[in-house]
Amino acid sequence: MQQVGRGDGPHGGLVSLVVRVVVCRELGSLDNVVVEDRDPPVAGPGQVVVEVRAAGVNYVDGLICQGRYQMKPNVPYVPGGEVAGVVVSVGDGVHRVGEGDRVMAMTGFGAFAEQVAVSAASVDSVPESLGFGQAAAFIQSYSTAWFALTRRVTLSEGDWVLVLGAGGGIGLAAVDVAVALGAQVVAAASTEDKLDAARRMGAHATVAYEHEDLKSRVRAVSGGGVDVVVDPVGGHHSEPALRATRMFGRFCVIGFASGPIASIPLNQVLLNNRTVVGVDWGSWAMGDPAGNRAVLDELVAMVEDGRLHPVEPVQRRLDEAAAVMAELLDRTVTGKVVLVP
Repeated sequence: MQQVGRGDGPHGGLVSLVVRVVVCRELGSLDNVVVEDRDPPVAGPGQVVVEVRAAGVNYVDGLICQGRYQMKPNVPYVPGGEVAGVVVSVGDGVHRVGEGDRVMAMTGFGAFAEQVAVSAASVDSVPESLGFGQAAAFIQSYSTAWFALTRRVTLSEGDWVLVLGAGGGIGLAAVDVAVALGAQVVAAASTEDKLDAARRMGAHATVAYEHEDLKSRVRAVSGGGVDVVVDPVGGHHSEPALRATRMFGRFCVIGFASGPIASIPLNQVLLNNRTVVGVDWGSWAMGDPAGNRAVLDELVAMVEDGRLHPVEPVQRRLDEAAAVMAELLDRTVTGKVVLVP
């Protein structure tokens, strides 16, 4: 963030600030993602301006930039949907938050910047136990996991939960949430680093699903099959994961990070009275703000009580946004990554 001089007076007085932002100029190649200088945002009625200390980067950010997501923003646009930082100005009608407050928020777009204007209604205080990086990477992953395991299905003490993609952001959050709810977790991932991260989060058993038979291994470690599957990966792992559920097993479809959308034989749903449920936290949250508020309040309370343990994310520079999104799309990232202006 820089001060710039107009230079049209005798002393060339300072007249404004310039903020750096990440801009996607055209949907398609990530080569279209660049860093630009722009005028600082202004807090309109009901808004606050947040000085960004960290912006969470998610798989979906790369999909949107590539034009591969169902939502296609008008270009140019500033990517990034979750942020943590300090309030530097408030607009008219804002009373629940003030300048200097440590906050986190879902922004929709605009988070990959030094400053962002956001609706005050979407801003929440950062729990004292979380740093800015943890807070910026918290809302989307943990809300998705919590929504899946408390709203779309329910867990009982001692249930077995299989988490696919367990070394990624949603996967690690799902491991943490499931353990906090009293479940026993089988974590499945592609590399030993990702499995180690899941073990540190509390997973009871692990499966290297690129090298081990997923169905057989899961059935063996869980005593015959799991009660719930959390699947943000899709592709060829989905069917063996479904086959690894026991009677009345529930299969949560969250995403398709591996690329292909799985085609599952419906007889595998019929057998053992299994259930497949869709989990789309984002669209639900937009349609039910009060319900989403309850979800976030529950999560924050569990963080403050020490029952949830968000990971400390890897920090990268703002001008590395395109590279980070490419790494997420290639599934080479363990845990979470934030951009730090």
